[in-house]
Amino acid sequence: MATLSPAINLEKPEKEALRVQFGKTLAELGAQNPDIVVLDADLACSTMTKYFADAFPDRFFNQGISEADMMCTAAGLASVGKIPFVSTFALFASGRAWDQVRNTICYSNLNVKICPTHSGISLGEDGASHQSIEDIALMRVIPNMTVVVPSDAVETDHVIRWAAAHDGPMYVRLVRPNHAVIHDKATYQFEPFKIELMREGKDVTLCGTGETVYHALLAAKWLSERDGIEADVLNCAFIKPFDVDTLVQSARKTGKVVTVESHQFIAGLGGAVCEVLSEHHPTPVKRIGTMDQFGQSGKPDDLFREYGLDAQSIYESVKAFMR
Repeated sequence: MATLSPAINLEKPEKEALRVQFGKTLAELGAQNPDIVVLDADLACSTMTKYFADAFPDRFFNQGISEADMMCTAAGLASVGKIPFVSTFALFASGRAWDQVRNTICYSNLNVKICPTHSGISLGEDGASHQSIEDIALMRVIPNMTVVVPSDAVETDHVIRWAAAHDGPMYVRLVRPNHAVIHDKATYQFEPFKIELMREGKDVTLCGTGETVYHALLAAKWLSERDGIEADVLNCAFIKPFDVDTLVQSARKTGKVVTVESHQFIAGLGGAVCEVLSEHHPTPVKRIGTMDQFGQSGKPDDLFREYGLDAQSIYESVKAFMR
């Protein structure tokens, strides 16, 4: 059954910042569990870990601009029973500290929650040097790592609460801007490790992750209203481990799959979908993402249009794919 609430106005959605929700949820969890500690790389006002820092200064560690050291410190804290949440910009967490994430955290299967913000091209004006469009690929290839990409603030709240209780290394990818809320806070039910079917259709499957789920939903609405094309829309929050059964079930029904992500089309969501389908149910797939190119400086909405990730571009791409 589709989970998109009729109360959600896709044309004029409410917007909330995932990173703000992350910070508030983390502070609330800190009051409940004294073993939770937070580490940041001199970006607490940007990542919103400042909420935790203000509430629990004795359990907050500003590591400075030293991301590799921060990951090792988090590993040490995890090894003595603490639950470290680590945050910085996604590019630094996944790229600059990759060796430490792989060898110090994941090799030892330590309970460290890496929750970076400012991921993808929606980072905007900070430009290509700070836009992490490779981080999903870098993280999902590491053994023992769980990779989660929440689609809105409501899902972020549930993911962070679940992460605090779930043992093992985790990468939770968050974004900078205020973003459309696509879940009803009163009715949303979080299912870890499952793809969420948000809209039901029979003609094509649209797979989104993170902020692209909203754009896929809006594109699906237009496809139905303007062209009579009915799309399954899947919220693929869990990139690893991947929910094979739900994807294959949808692909069997529709026969065509489109993936959309604010990430390289190589080795991210599109890569995961193609890997699953090639093994379990070969299906034509169109991948939409940054097409083997870097980002650039600009307003997030302009960049989404530039890279074909906005609802109008997805709508046009799906129509062409259907032809």
